[in-house]
Amino acid sequence: MFGRLSGWLFGASGVERLPERVREAIRQQQQQSEILIGWAELAAVALLFVAYETTSMATGVVQEDYSFDTYVFILYTLFSLGRLALAYRHALPEWLLYVSVVVDMALLLGLIYFLHYKYAQTAVFNLKAPALLFVFLFIALRALRFEARFVIVAGLTAAAGWLALIFYALSGRGGPPNETTDFVEYMTSNAFLVQAEAEKLLAILLTTAVLAIAISRARHLLVRSVSEGAAARDLARFFDPGVADRIRSAAMTIKAGEGELRDVAILTVDLRGFTRLSVDLAPDAVMKLLQDYQGRVCPLIVSNGGSIDKFLGDGILASFGAVAASTTAAADALRAADAVLGAAERWTIERRAAALAPLSVGLAVASGRVVFGAVGDGERLEFTVIGDAVNFAAKLEKHNKDEKTRALTDARTYQLAERQGYVAPLPRERRPNRPVGGVSEPVDIVVLAK
Repeated sequence: MFGRLSGWLFGASGVERLPERVREAIRQQQQQSEILIGWAELAAVALLFVAYETTSMATGVVQEDYSFDTYVFILYTLFSLGRLALAYRHALPEWLLYVSVVVDMALLLGLIYFLHYKYAQTAVFNLKAPALLFVFLFIALRALRFEARFVIVAGLTAAAGWLALIFYALSGRGGPPNETTDFVEYMTSNAFLVQAEAEKLLAILLTTAVLAIAISRARHLLVRSVSEGAAARDLARFFDPGVADRIRSAAMTIKAGEGELRDVAILTVDLRGFTRLSVDLAPDAVMKLLQDYQGRVCPLIVSNGGSIDKFLGDGILASFGAVAASTTAAADALRAADAVLGAAERWTIERRAAALAPLSVGLAVASGRVVFGAVGDGERLEFTVIGDAVNFAAKLEKHNKDEKTRALTDARTYQLAERQGYVAPLPRERRPNRPVGGVSEPVDIVVLAK
């Protein structure tokens, strides 16, 4: 039992079982907390200093030989500044955190201890000092680190220090304790009331216990939050950001088979010649080539309002207006297509300059109503778009070969985009009544790039 308690107070609180990236995130949170604690300590010093320097005993006799307040404040300020400097450098050793707790309480209780000398009173006079309230502030400060052990150490140190002041007062070495059972006498004179001091100790211990429990619970939430945040950031690299946000903000558990009708635009992009080239390249060279290609294309799609639905080998399927409804989906898709075509031309020039085989892209844009939702077996889910527009876009992209073009869209989608504010960078050729493989009726197409 003692071993478990000792491990909880002085161990790593289970953090060592977490992945390194999560531990690092927690360390950064704690480092920021230590900076905040350092500034809070300096603020507490300033408040105490103002309290001591601006108040005086109207009828009391102050013995200047025992006025150590200024020296204590100077020492405490220097200690706090040194601690704060180490916190900013992320160089605070754990033992110093415990020392800091003890120093906080020792300096505060030391100020209280010298009060009866300063004002020529019995030691019971110390127990009436309002500076005791700062004990609760110093205990609460330790909660900023989200570790219950430091709250407990602060509370136990404060309780031990106050007990020492009580025993000193009862010992008679600081003058007669004047024990009483009369509350009025206790309040109006330097009398000692056991019940009053017991209440103070109880308040310190109960405050410590409540804060420790609250911080212990909050720490579990912090660890879970940091863990989930790290996982979400990692998963966001595998999911479209819009889909990731949808998953995180879902009010209920997302289930397979749930979907919504959306009027969308679909953009399909294919890297031409990649299959042939991949046979001749080493596996890592193939992956680097894909990374280069996708690194150029995907940001352009996303920056124009698109969501990457999936990667199909060297193909990319993107949707506009699916994750979140949009009134400019077709226009956004054509703007993205123009941007991708421009990036592809620049890439071709760069590869030729580097004596590498040039590569080009083929793409198509289509629009229509689709179902956007989750599919899967319940354990493995995927957000996707399903509908004629998706199939039509794929067929249009393949039709580029028949038309000897690089990019196509249908006339209806093009007209819709123009109504939504799309302005073509140059006049586009229109080819009416073209037979598209897999489509029953002839299609009026618009050539985006030859």
